[in-house]
Amino acid sequence: EGSLVALGCDIVEGRGVLTGQPHEVKDEASGKVYTAKDIILAPGSIPFVPPGVTVDEKTVYTSDGALELNSVPEWVAIIGSGYIGLEFSDVYTALGSEVTFIEALPNIMPTFDREIAKMAERLLIRDRPIDYRTGVFASEVTPGIPGVKPVTIKMIDANTKEHVETLEVDAAMVATGRVPNTKDMGLENMGIEAQRGFIAVNEKMQVLTKHEDGEVVPHVYCIGDANGKMMLAHAASAQGISAIENICGREHVVNHDAIPAACFTHPEIAMVGPTEEQAIERAAKEGWTLGKSQGNFRANSKALAELEGNGIAKVLYNKDTGKVVAVHIIGIHAADLIQECANAVAAGTTVQELSMMVHTHPTLCEVLDEAFKGAVGMSAH
Repeated sequence: EGSLVALGCDIVEGRGVLTGQPHEVKDEASGKVYTAKDIILAPGSIPFVPPGVTVDEKTVYTSDGALELNSVPEWVAIIGSGYIGLEFSDVYTALGSEVTFIEALPNIMPTFDREIAKMAERLLIRDRPIDYRTGVFASEVTPGIPGVKPVTIKMIDANTKEHVETLEVDAAMVATGRVPNTKDMGLENMGIEAQRGFIAVNEKMQVLTKHEDGEVVPHVYCIGDANGKMMLAHAASAQGISAIENICGREHVVNHDAIPAACFTHPEIAMVGPTEEQAIERAAKEGWTLGKSQGNFRANSKALAELEGNGIAKVLYNKDTGKVVAVHIIGIHAADLIQECANAVAAGTTVQELSMMVHTHPTLCEVLDEAFKGAVGMSAH
């Protein structure tokens, strides 16, 4: 807020609602109407709580409540095994808790690259007090009373919907993703049809009336989680900058394939671009050949000096053009290492060019140097 004020921005505390008239936003609390040449919708998202789950933010809580606990539960069930669930399992086990994941899909960590997910299971789950159930829904979750009454979780088979197990744990964290915070924004007043709360936008972040064949709503933009393109804080920031560029007449489009993401566990996981499974499908559809090369942390002197020799960096590239398509890393400081790769994807840099770029020795980024060189048949040493 201080930064915005210093830049000369006026700040109005309240909830904005579209009135249905062009260039207008109404403060829901005061009823005052503000006018502007252009309007950017950036309401963000809120945790998704599935039906049947009762949240008290004490014994059954979302990622919001998880940050305000008064004590560390001995046994925590985490519903969902995506980024948020995995990061909190890392924290809880470090603090002495036992963790049970409850995942509806057939595989643990379903959104991750499968090779990375298998290695993550070995490094982040198998050697820790963590177990998991896959292919099941937490159909009913009832809060407990700390030290008196446990949290009860009834699970049903994801396919047959038959009851399979009931767990009694000290606490349950709901990590089933997030949903757009777009309710009661007056979207319907502007003829905007949201889909599961998500607002349709074009590549310039201009709001569309609907997802299928929608028309541009003049002077209205939407950035961040609310448009569902990529639910990451830095993606929202990039979209905001892009929207402003387009408002100012400097045409700009965000390349979401070049936006990196990271999971802050120990070791970290980071990625940019599609998973290997998605890249295989894309290559087949578009008619190009997918290449793959790998660097290993166990061959990196700095990683070994840090006693962090576990992990890999996997580079996926277009064999026909040499351009980097995606990179997936699991290992120490993966979240920092991924930026070089994101820059390569954004700039269209080839593995041939990257293989000849000098990397500092001894540093962790030499893991990438090994992968880039391997892509063109060279050896790093």
